Amino acid sequence: MTQLQALIFDVDGTLADTERDGHRIAFNKAFAEAGLDWDWNVARYGELLKVTGGKERIRQYLSEDHPAILEQAGIDDRIRELHAAKTRHYVALLETGAIPLRPGVRRLLDEAEAEGLRLAIATTTTPENVTALLEATLGKEGPSRFEVIAAGDVVPAKKPAPDIFSHALDAMDLPAKACLALEDSDNGVRSARGAGLKVVVTTNDYTRDQDFAGAMAVLDGLGEVDSPACVLAGPALPGAVLDIATLRDWFARA
Repeated sequence: MTQLQALIFDVDGTLADTERDGHRIAFNKAFAEAGLDWDWNVARYGELLKVTGGKERIRQYLSEDHPAILEQAGIDDRIRELHAAKTRHYVALLETGAIPLRPGVRRLLDEAEAEGLRLAIATTTTPENVTALLEATLGKEGPSRFEVIAAGDVVPAKKPAPDIFSHALDAMDLPAKACLALEDSDNGVRSARGAGLKVVVTTNDYTRDQDFAGAMAVLDGLGEVDSPACVLAGPALPGAVLDIATLRDWFARA
């Protein structure tokens, strides 16, 4: 039987609730800065989250709300410029400490390291966003806690394509059967499963009603002693939190 050797984390919505009050706010700041009257409210942004990748999300919005703009000369460059501005605003927001890690994330990272599990990240967000989040929440050494950070445009096809997870596995020189992915969305589950990975989901406000078919377990979070996790689908938790011992047990039985 193959033993669990590594955890591969998604970022947005998994390590931290970054979407509603992080990325969304930064997009709107970038639009306003560019003199645009576009405004993504909470509900509209939730709809756009069906598309992974920030530049891709802008393009999707334009195709639905301003299709004529997509036909303008230089639109690809304009989208890249808007996304770069959004990244700048997002990093500035992270530096204020406004977006903490989700409950239980730091605990699970510490447990994983103590037990010799290798850690990696596989995300569609940009490397700058990942570094800023990890440094803001885990300190300057935060990024170095992850052996591999596969992020952004390092692969051409984003989630739900399996490419980003396959890239992380290749970089770690590990087979999928030795690793477990932690995700928050249906696109993430499809991506991880497509790469041959077992997956555990922790839902958030934007993803709780999605279809997580193929996931090993679905929870509302990792949990803390004073704020127990709730299993929404899959095996029962033996305690209040999802810990490494439980992950090893689920992994061996899945």
